[in-house]
Amino acid sequence: MGTMSVSPRSGTFTTGDAVDLAFVDRNGFVESRHLGSAVVVDPAGEVRLELGDTTTPVFPRSSLKPFQALASMQSGAPLVGEQVALACASHVGSAEHMELAEQMLHAAGLTEDHLRCPTAWPQHAATRTALTRGELEIGGRTLDAAQSRLSFNCSGKHAAFLWACVENGWDLETYLDADHPLQQRVVDIVEEYAGEKIAHLAVDGCGAPVPAISLRGLARATGKLAAAPSDKSSNARAATIATAMLDYPWAVHGHGEENTVVMEDLGIVSKLGAEGVLILGAPDGTACAVKMLDGNGRGATLVGLTLMAAAGVIEANALGPVLAKTQKPVLGGGEPVGNVRLAAPVVEMLD
Repeated sequence: MGTMSVSPRSGTFTTGDAVDLAFVDRNGFVESRHLGSAVVVDPAGEVRLELGDTTTPVFPRSSLKPFQALASMQSGAPLVGEQVALACASHVGSAEHMELAEQMLHAAGLTEDHLRCPTAWPQHAATRTALTRGELEIGGRTLDAAQSRLSFNCSGKHAAFLWACVENGWDLETYLDADHPLQQRVVDIVEEYAGEKIAHLAVDGCGAPVPAISLRGLARATGKLAAAPSDKSSNARAATIATAMLDYPWAVHGHGEENTVVMEDLGIVSKLGAEGVLILGAPDGTACAVKMLDGNGRGATLVGLTLMAAAGVIEANALGPVLAKTQKPVLGGGEPVGNVRLAAPVVEMLD
């Protein structure tokens, strides 16, 4: 990995700069609290709603994937349809996801061995069972009963990275280095769409460089991407990415999974990132970015969708059914005894 940059302030915002966003209710008792920050920007990128510190950098983590996919496509990766969505994915490693990643690699003349992401067991239960039994067939071959790079949640992003490298004759071994031409393009795109310079560059869980930007910048970038299909002056590949995420939401996360449900039912771009990050983007360019300071993302979709409703881009009566599908109850003895609820600062935004 190339040299990582260090910012003067090597850390995100503090608890003193955050606000209560959500809490866990167990039998009427507040068991845990999730502090964080969140912002909604209008189609022009101006702050519309704000909670906590939204100017100090955060790592977007996997919410950055649509912009990494854009770098791959602008570098010549000829992604289409479901492939575009998988390049943006934090998928659950279903057989469908693994098959699609394999197809992308095959189209580039590559194999799973070229991937530099870690190996993992599929999160998808049926696929994991088949793999552990040595019964999973992908790309016409039966996989060994072992962890696979194809089932790692970022395999689609890495397959797109590699395909772009093949198209340009770039080195495949070093495609995750910070000074690789592809990763330099990622930084350029993030800075262009966020409207700010990155503050720090580190290594993400999948091994790729991850730049730090503010929540405001992340929301601005999301708004531009989400509005691209209806903006004739926007980048055509950005429009393709936003359209593909909404057309093939299963590929971005998984059937019945949080991001997938939000995109299927509400028609807004939704992408979770590790450590409690979430982006939401409406077709008109209104966008939200959330960061849970403790890194627990269980309340991020609840908070983000509520703020988008407060901004008027989601109908209030559409919110309940989606939250019912995406929010897991708090269990006691296997039965629901509570839930994750909105904290007062978020509720007040609805007034």
